[in-house]
Amino acid sequence: MSAFPAPHRVRSSEFAAALDGAVTAVKAGGEHLLKRYDRTARPGDLNEIVRDIYANDEAVLAVVKEPLLAARPGSQWSEDELAGGALPEGEWWVVDTAEGNINHIHGMNDWSVTATLVRDNTPVLTAVYVPLTGDLYTAVQGQGAFLNGRRLQVSAKSDLKAALVGTGQAKPGETEEALRRLGASVTAMLLSALVVRASVPATMQLIHVAAGRMDAFWQFSDVRSGLLPGALLVAEAGGMVTDTRGEPWTPSSQDFLATAPGIHQQVVDVLTSLT
Repeated sequence: MSAFPAPHRVRSSEFAAALDGAVTAVKAGGEHLLKRYDRTARPGDLNEIVRDIYANDEAVLAVVKEPLLAARPGSQWSEDELAGGALPEGEWWVVDTAEGNINHIHGMNDWSVTATLVRDNTPVLTAVYVPLTGDLYTAVQGQGAFLNGRRLQVSAKSDLKAALVGTGQAKPGETEEALRRLGASVTAMLLSALVVRASVPATMQLIHVAAGRMDAFWQFSDVRSGLLPGALLVAEAGGMVTDTRGEPWTPSSQDFLATAPGIHQQVVDVLTSLT
């Protein structure tokens, strides 16, 4: 059972049209991003990196924004992909036009397009499209999580010593305190879990948690766009979504944890031992 708060339960048909619209939009955005992908790309300096990142974002935004707003009349658009904290009341699209943009522009594989509809700060619908594989991850609150139409289930692991876990930076330029805490948590988990992955972006690890391929993911950050899609997918796949102290997670939380239920308390114990 997930600790993820869900104050507004939805009817089975309430978001059907919005989900269809989200799927269409992220696929269109993903195919657009795929055309811009070059496995041989090697940006040479920070200016080139920033230029390429913004070019990707702007190109995909032009493809997905209006269709998503039209798919849910009255919804609003969260402009800043790197923003954190609570949203105003109402329904908002939180979209990452190129989740894993840094990987895309370096010719690497881990990138996607995501769209999540948030109602009163609770994610109620998400679609994540991975163009290189054609994989589509979807979830609607209370209706399960799916990969290409097949229901997802989190891992059945019950021993942290057998677990594959992961974390990573939320964005460039985080504070020294946050980065030192991240480093300390990796060391602690290396001593406690079987294998630790440290990579970006968050969504590309959280889909593995939802699918049972990984057992836990944590992050000392509140960047909404990187956490909301995976939060809903993991919760709907039967996982636990909390903060690192085991309290229910919301966009206002300062950090994030998603795990298989059988190892949740063990992971919390390791992470809280750092403070």
